[in-house]
Amino acid sequence: MNGRSAMRPARLAPLDLLALGLIGIRTRRARAALSAVGIAIGVATMIVVTGIPASSERALLQELAALGTNMLQATPAPSGLAQGEPPKLPEESVAMVGRIGPVLSVSAVANTHAVVRRSDLTDPRDGSGLTVLASRLDLLETIDAHILAGRFLDPSAQAFPTVVLGSVAAARLGFPSLPVTGPPLQVMIANRWFSVIGILARTPLSPDIDRAALVSWDAARSELGFDGHPTVIYVRTREPAIEAVRGVLPATIFPEQPSQVLVSRPSDALTAKRATESAFSALLLGLALVALLVGGVGVANTMVISVLERRAEIGLRRALGASRGQIRAQFLIESTILSFLGGTAGALLGVLGTVAYATGHGWPVAVPLSTVAAGLGGAVLVGILAGAYPSIRAARLTPTAALAAT
Repeated sequence: MNGRSAMRPARLAPLDLLALGLIGIRTRRARAALSAVGIAIGVATMIVVTGIPASSERALLQELAALGTNMLQATPAPSGLAQGEPPKLPEESVAMVGRIGPVLSVSAVANTHAVVRRSDLTDPRDGSGLTVLASRLDLLETIDAHILAGRFLDPSAQAFPTVVLGSVAAARLGFPSLPVTGPPLQVMIANRWFSVIGILARTPLSPDIDRAALVSWDAARSELGFDGHPTVIYVRTREPAIEAVRGVLPATIFPEQPSQVLVSRPSDALTAKRATESAFSALLLGLALVALLVGGVGVANTMVISVLERRAEIGLRRALGASRGQIRAQFLIESTILSFLGGTAGALLGVLGTVAYATGHGWPVAVPLSTVAAGLGGAVLVGILAGAYPSIRAARLTPTAALAAT
């Protein structure tokens, strides 16, 4: 029993196996570097071909989102016009829509049927093709509109006769900007003077707002005889649930007569956005697999040549008592370390390349962490697979055959 124990090869600690795996890398630095470069190029390619399209995709999706892919509009159905009196949406409809779970924000405007004029000397019937709308205070956030000059309606001003002009309305009324000092500009609405406190930038999502003079909900009630019934309800919702929200809006807005509510269909930009996401996903997967395959072939080739060149070392170690398992572990560890070093270098190069390219094009930088992790994990897996055959081949060499081949 003691004799058999003496014939067994000594067990190597993990650090000793690691040191053996590093021998080939330390003694053949140029070849190891070239092998690592091969896997680095593969991983860097994987990250670049995923990061750059992902950055481009994010920029494109931001542009599509700006086109209102998650916004709906509800208005009274035009069929009611044939009966004389157009239908009116309930006053509480805006609050009811806000209770729908996926709804992010909701606001509304209402046509006051008043006329806005530059001064009291203008023909009272000449409204210059503009409308006067009662507006809720949260309108800008919901329709993604922005102030060009001045400020928007707020609680401090909604009880007073103040107005905010859309971009087209301001141009037609001859107000390209607001004075910095002095008295505020004024317009005549329904024979009442309103102070202009703001001008809106163009609102591509809601062109009707560009041609409108906006007064606060309370001021419209007190100054213009507004009855409180909204005429357009703007709803911004979570994009995946937009069809479901659209389906329940009529009954939510007007439970008694849901057929009297017309809801716009989702924007065509939403369809384009979803198609873009699918196309990019398929493209990235194919490119990433090709990049990893190229790197794996390079590592496998290097390890096979390494086994052929180091037969004398293998034979000597086998003659001194090294087991087949220790020989396999040595070459397997070497190929794994080579791939890991190459993968780390490739990940850094890929991230830097993606950042540089995206920044140069003015895109938001998008380097998916899952891609970086997959690149490193794939590099290690490729190293294991690439080193499996060479390590098994090296372990099968007998000491006499290995030494005789030198």
